[in-house]
Amino acid sequence: MSDMMLHNLDLAGFIKTLDSCKGDVYMETPDGDVLNLKSKLCQMLGLANVLKGAQISEAKIRCTNPEDESLLFRFNLYKEIPGENKED
Repeated sequence: MSDMMLHNLDLAGFIKTLDSCKGDVYMETPDGDVLNLKSKLCQMLGLANVLKGAQISEAKIRCTNPEDESLLFRFNLYKEIPGENKED
């Protein structure tokens, strides 16, 4: 597993991409908090923090499946969401 940082996050697209992941995806903060982002409860907790204006500036994303890491990397870099066509 390698670490990934997300930038300028489109939350709806990120959740759609997470739903396409086959393995577990974890968000880890420097404080030692670990959220399994495949869990809808953890997704809601993360969304609640975003809506309250909380910032997670140094969280890392870890994937147990290398294919999931590729999906999230492509989402982060190119804003590609699995199952959605790009506009021409």
